Amino acid sequence: MRHGPAGHFYCQKAFHGLTYAALSVNGDENFREGFTPFLPDCRQTPFNDLESLERELGRRDVAAFVVEPIQGKGVNIPAPGYLREAARLCRRHGAIFIADEVQSGMGRTGKLWASEHFGLVPDILTSAKGIASGLPLGAMIARAELMDWPAGAHASTFGGNPVSVAAALATLDLLEGGLVENAARVGAHLMSRMRDWPRRFPQVGEVRGLGLMIGVEIVDRLGARESAHDLRDQLVQMAFERGLLALGAGESTLRLSPPLVIGIQQADFACRVLEECLRRQDRTLCRTAA
Repeated sequence: MRHGPAGHFYCQKAFHGLTYAALSVNGDENFREGFTPFLPDCRQTPFNDLESLERELGRRDVAAFVVEPIQGKGVNIPAPGYLREAARLCRRHGAIFIADEVQSGMGRTGKLWASEHFGLVPDILTSAKGIASGLPLGAMIARAELMDWPAGAHASTFGGNPVSVAAALATLDLLEGGLVENAARVGAHLMSRMRDWPRRFPQVGEVRGLGLMIGVEIVDRLGARESAHDLRDQLVQMAFERGLLALGAGESTLRLSPPLVIGIQQADFACRVLEECLRRQDRTLCRTAA
């Protein structure tokens, strides 16, 4: 028996966009401040915590569980089996499993969809950003039995924009023509060069990612292994001054999400720049500590 009203669940640290409904299921409070009230009965559950998800699914009438296969803000990777088991729990309790692939989809991780890395087939999958190579377009892909709306029930003035759709078709041709494989190849090369950074640089706690979706976790170099937001921001600025654009994501992650056309030489340049920045920062921290 279900208890309470229908609700929606999403993960802590999640990012699903900045429109009203998307903000209602954003796990980062920095984006939510000042925009209340949100849609009612949207609740958080910890990422990678199946026990919490199962407990809430059994306690409430849950309409849907929304999750990023790889969390974009911190490039957080799911634990082995987490997504497939979460989908199974949703099916058991009658909830829809929604995979948000706006950041992780369209070849970014070395497969067309990040869900493929985890053997996941969601009930609904959302896509945007890379789907039209920068032109404004979003898509929702769902199982046929969920798409039973009558004609015109959910329309939009700018839905199906022909220029954006043409760009999406051209983008798919490029992805199928080799860019997905390039993302896997260059991403593996980057990870091979960066894997030992936690050993070489005290302020690097972890390097994680798939394909060309890579996060470098910056931590307190004094050994506390706590997040270091200011150190991360300093690295972003140092890299920018040396010709490399990187982005802070999450509390203290330096995120690398280069275009899928990137080559090995460009990837090596990025690694050299970041290594120089990390060495300079480490020397500065050592002098400060002394």
